[in-house]
Amino acid sequence: MDLSGLFSLMGKVALITGASKGIGFSIAEIFAAAGAKVVISSRKQDSLDEMAAKLKQKGYEVTGIACNVGKGEDLENLVKKTIETYGQIDVLVNNAASNPVFGPVHETSLEAYDKIMDVNLKAPFHLMKLCFPYLRSSSNASVINISSIGGISPEQGLGIYSVSKAGLISMTKVFAKEWGDHKIRVNVICPGLIQTKFSEALWSNEKIMNHMMKALPIKRVGEPEEIGAAALFLASKASSYTTGIVLTADGGFTI
Repeated sequence: MDLSGLFSLMGKVALITGASKGIGFSIAEIFAAAGAKVVISSRKQDSLDEMAAKLKQKGYEVTGIACNVGKGEDLENLVKKTIETYGQIDVLVNNAASNPVFGPVHETSLEAYDKIMDVNLKAPFHLMKLCFPYLRSSSNASVINISSIGGISPEQGLGIYSVSKAGLISMTKVFAKEWGDHKIRVNVICPGLIQTKFSEALWSNEKIMNHMMKALPIKRVGEPEEIGAAALFLASKASSYTTGIVLTADGGFTI
């Protein structure tokens, strides 16, 4: 049996938000290594240019396009420039996320609530709609939403963030059910505690880490590359009969 094409993304175009660092950048690098032409996106063009240059030095095809996913006009421009550059979108990864507060849910302001929902839930919804015409024309279209185990079981101090990520899980299932007729697969990954700048407030807190280590069957914090590998499975032919799943990569924390 020849398995060389099972995880290949040769000839595919992948668009990844929140991809200048952490989980998003790891997904971008793994997708590029698998042969995809990759568009990485985040708010700052200079950061994107720097990270794209690193990947280009490895021989990968990568383009950085700045986008604030909380702004609809930026999302429209992101899709427009992606099509102008590569002519197609086969894989969409909604990874960009925001969590400006940490504390009791009743102390969360309406402004913070709106920002979290706009970035974590409204933006993926809008971007999926914008990408639909191109995904529909792909031979193996895949949408991968990055949620969190907080969307499965709310974490204290991350109340509205957990609500937004639970919404993203539900929205993934809705799109998976409706887009099956269009041969577009839609899945969601729920990372546990991963060592990124975004989650530093958690893994740098000794009290939180002591609690986590007692609950984690795999006694360590995860690495961004481990989420990237899960995303490659969902983007490739290896998962061609997989849609609507909630894939947890959390070291067993939710057992």
